[in-house]
Amino acid sequence: MPELTYHLVCGVDEAGRGPLAGPVYAAAVILSGNHTIIGLSDSKKLTAKARERLSIEIRLSAIAYAVAFASVSEIDEINILRASLLAMQRAVNALKVQPDKALIDGIYCPKLSCPVEAVVRGDATVPAISAASILAKVERDAEMLRLHKQYPDYGLDRHKGYPTRDHLAAIERHGVCAIHRRSFGPVKRILDLGEK
Repeated sequence: MPELTYHLVCGVDEAGRGPLAGPVYAAAVILSGNHTIIGLSDSKKLTAKARERLSIEIRLSAIAYAVAFASVSEIDEINILRASLLAMQRAVNALKVQPDKALIDGIYCPKLSCPVEAVVRGDATVPAISAASILAKVERDAEMLRLHKQYPDYGLDRHKGYPTRDHLAAIERHGVCAIHRRSFGPVKRILDLGEK
């Protein structure tokens, strides 16, 4: 039997599974075969400046891209893994051009109407996944900067919601706020201490 050829392959990745605060973001990108983007890599290995530059090029040259998120309340309700997959599903469904196949970073796949394949370390090896990783990270970081203006006591502009020593100290000092993930261990422990 001849091997299937997929013409429109989209890369999918998420950003923000580990933080204690803020939504989890995901992006889906179908890259153009006519334009090679130099410097694509796992977003975590790039500087913020490089991510910003690449995100502009991705948006200008991609056949299609979309970014979506799952909220803090959704994360607490269905757990972070399911919320990440939900954000991925939303991103793919929001593409203006539907893909023939989706390549997902990691080991878990969202339910999609096209064939899906999980690619371990795909954000470092598959350009379309790298591009998705960059868009998701840039969008999430921008959202955390917006949230920092609303909640300036927590230092979100610096740690982007990750469980740093400063962030944990700020939660202990100022309490848990609306954007904290209450189902996450460190936040839950602080809430439990407050109830005693």
